[in-house]
Amino acid sequence: MTDVYLDEKFIGKIDNADEFIKNIREERRRGKLPSALNISYNKIFKEVYVEISRERAVRPLIIVENGNSKLTNEILKELDENKLNWKDLISRGVIEYLDALEEESALVALREEDISPEHTHLEISPSMMLGLTTSLVPFSNFGQSSRLNRGSKTQKQALGLYISNYLLRMDTDVSILQYPQAPIVRTVMHDISGYEKHPSGQNVVIAVMSYEGYNMQDSLVVNKGSIERGLARSFYFRPYGAEELRYSGGLIDEVGIPDKEVKGYRSEKDYRLLEDDGIVFPEAKVKTDDVIIGKTSPPRFLGELEEFSIAASTRRESSVTIKHGEAGTVDMVVLTENEEGNKLVQVRLRDQRIPEVGDKFASRHGQKGVIGLLVSHSDMPFTASGITPDLIFSPHSIPSRMTISHLIEILGGKVGALSGKYIDGTIFESQSEKELRSYLKELGFRENGTERMYNGITGEEFKVDIYIGDMYYLKLKHMVANKLHSRASGRIQLLTRQPIEGRSKGGGLRLGEMEKDCFVAHGASLLLKERFDSDKTIVHICENCGLLAISDSYRNRKFCTMCGSNVTITPIEISYAFKLLIDELKALCIYPRIKLISKY
Repeated sequence: MTDVYLDEKFIGKIDNADEFIKNIREERRRGKLPSALNISYNKIFKEVYVEISRERAVRPLIIVENGNSKLTNEILKELDENKLNWKDLISRGVIEYLDALEEESALVALREEDISPEHTHLEISPSMMLGLTTSLVPFSNFGQSSRLNRGSKTQKQALGLYISNYLLRMDTDVSILQYPQAPIVRTVMHDISGYEKHPSGQNVVIAVMSYEGYNMQDSLVVNKGSIERGLARSFYFRPYGAEELRYSGGLIDEVGIPDKEVKGYRSEKDYRLLEDDGIVFPEAKVKTDDVIIGKTSPPRFLGELEEFSIAASTRRESSVTIKHGEAGTVDMVVLTENEEGNKLVQVRLRDQRIPEVGDKFASRHGQKGVIGLLVSHSDMPFTASGITPDLIFSPHSIPSRMTISHLIEILGGKVGALSGKYIDGTIFESQSEKELRSYLKELGFRENGTERMYNGITGEEFKVDIYIGDMYYLKLKHMVANKLHSRASGRIQLLTRQPIEGRSKGGGLRLGEMEKDCFVAHGASLLLKERFDSDKTIVHICENCGLLAISDSYRNRKFCTMCGSNVTITPIEISYAFKLLIDELKALCIYPRIKLISKY
């Protein structure tokens, strides 16, 4: 007897498991059972699992019977003539959905010519093994799987036209590429997904060569002339908002230019950008700490003593200012109400981002890197026909990563740009390298994609052939302007007296074990001491018992809580975090003694 489980609940026993499963599958293919039902048989435990639960990942496959695909030429013809649709294929039992469990008992052929009598299903297309984003990577069967994964992830971080009504929205932290282009080298998925409506990259001329060591590792050397002509420029948008909150006792926030009597009033210069309603005007140029929405709030605490005093009626300043490290132009101002009926003011900031050293770029093959140097157009190397590359890519990034698809795209892009055609790079169905080479030869270029190039500074010819062509490059959202972080002294934590964390809060920069080793190696001892002085504190130690003593500077008295005042008490400099540890140990009834040894 075989146990039967429905959605992991035992429902009964059956005599013949194979006959039962066969009947269930036939009924499903006839449309008498739901298409989302899946069944599998575990012969070791003699258990049949039937699944109709929600949220399971299922995928469509063509049914194969007796070594023949059910998707016949007649059905394909009817599909071409729009006589059949997807639902008809499922109801006719041509296609069925399998989940991970039922797939265990299926043998799936990749192509029709691979079908044998043992096969149960056929893939609709070999490219079905990829998701939408991964299908956008051209020639992806010529790349390593981990790089393909990375290329897929990289495309999600690329700047482009993410939505066409971005000017009407208040989205957080978004960028818009100014001149997005459709790729020359594309796949079938570019047409299916309507990629031309939301492109996210630009076609650039790329040369694979080293340049003065400035494209070592994953760095890129970029033509400054290309950037001045508008390459990879983007707009960065960030919203700011203020709400007139209501408090108990009928008190309310007020948006407007604060009075001079208000507690925490800044200065007249700080409110210079505000109009009569206390809100900044559109197209105003703003920078860090500028007030963009003037606001005052009622006093925080209404204590018993304060209720009758003058201080109680004093409102406090709570204006919205531009965050640290940000600047730009006021793009849009919106006045509205929220669900509670409170007045809501929203201001969108716009900042033009021109590529700079440290900005991140990537190809669609997981070859990502940051700009290492911007070179003026006149100093860039050029080909015999006068073509100057927009970008110089390091040849050392190819061998270990085995991204051959990256190299084929350069070749394909070159053919496409010269012939004015789109190149098909769909996985397993792409134009062959042999074809691309012959096209290039017909166009009067070397078939291997290399050209003679000249040094832009000296004018000398390079003694090697340089691989050069066109490629679709993506500008990623990781821009150095959003990550730049530095600080002097500033806010500290109450408990440890060490600087707070985080760039947005104006926190400190942590110096780790390895950074410390660098300072030691450089012999920068004073800098090392300064770095580790963030929570420096002076404590007084009793030399007799080794506990922390008390130094009362007001009364000019020094004494130890255990030994009294007739002992030697010495001030020492330690980290406050260590002093905190000593206090915590004392709370655990542990006696931490500090033994002082005189150097002199």
